Amino acid sequence: MGDFLQDIRLEDGRRFESTYQRRGQLSDNAMALMILLALASALCTEWLGIHLLFGSFLMGAIMPKEQKFVRYVLDRFEAIVVTLLLPLFFAFTGLRTNVGLVKGPEMWMYCGLIILVATIGKLGGSMLASWWTGMPAREAAGLGTLLNTRGLMELVILNIGLDIKVISPTLFSMMVLMALTTTFMTSPVLQAICPDRILRKPAAAEAEEFEAGQLIFNQAGG
Repeated sequence: MGDFLQDIRLEDGRRFESTYQRRGQLSDNAMALMILLALASALCTEWLGIHLLFGSFLMGAIMPKEQKFVRYVLDRFEAIVVTLLLPLFFAFTGLRTNVGLVKGPEMWMYCGLIILVATIGKLGGSMLASWWTGMPAREAAGLGTLLNTRGLMELVILNIGLDIKVISPTLFSMMVLMALTTTFMTSPVLQAICPDRILRKPAAAEAEEFEAGQLIFNQAGG
């Protein structure tokens, strides 16, 4: 696997970048080859007994990192990923989630504990760390609320855990509910902690300072 990736790094990766630098773009065939290489790498890790996600990740990790080249490739793939693949992944995760498995007061109590511990651990931990480093309490709480969100990566990890049978379908459903709850709660909690009227004050103060500075500068120049 390592030799395979090294060969790709030295040959195809360098060829992609040199082609882009020479022509300013990559052909559809080159983009298709890039996808095939990612799929081949995923197949190799799957054959080795490692989840296929890691193979495609490694292929992305060894590709050239020149800024313009990376931006170009992202722009080419973004449309199909956002409009097709991402909704399919969320739908796939939803189909694997069975809320009916979380039944009875005891199971819902465990689900609530998972949400509580996840919130305290991430929101509370990041808030305390920010506060200890000198950030004001309100801003620290707002930062902790933003960091408490769990989205795509959480669902990716949960799906891998379910595939390799590290977690049960019931625990998977509980964790998905936790990810959804902590993500949906971000907006109302952040609005309660840092309302718009408070956020506007620093911006208004900075605008007034800027205008005062401009006025002093103009008067001095006059």
